[in-house]
Amino acid sequence: MKKTPIIFLIMLPIFGALLLLAAGCGNTVNTVERAQPVGEKQMVSDKRIITDAGLNDYAKVIGVNQTTVSGNILKIQVELRNTTRSAKRINYKFEWFDMDGMIVDSPTTMWKTEVIEAKETKTLTAVAPNPRAKDFRLKLQDAK
Repeated sequence: MKKTPIIFLIMLPIFGALLLLAAGCGNTVNTVERAQPVGEKQMVSDKRIITDAGLNDYAKVIGVNQTTVSGNILKIQVELRNTTRSAKRINYKFEWFDMDGMIVDSPTTMWKTEVIEAKETKTLTAVAPNPRAKDFRLKLQDAK
């Protein structure tokens, strides 16, 4: 009967652990930005309703920024951070509301899919369909 060398018995579990560790590491994103930004964000206070705790665990809303374009059209940017070590897919859509809280119909109000790389912060941007839109709601869901 042939004996297995002791070094092989020691190295096999170490190699296996290293292989598992390397497989678990996803692509991450390095970023560079100004140390002292020139632009000043107009951050919006937001209310969050969490119905999917798993999605909330990995897709964190960092902040909501708002401005107007073309004089009176609302533009929204939402910073979303993937807190995991692997890429995640999310679905999202913006809904728009008028001054009376009524929904403003828009052909652009549909679900979109976005991939957020590991540890990446991504900005979701939307522009209101017309000047009647004075408010918004962002919906997020896990893209299975």
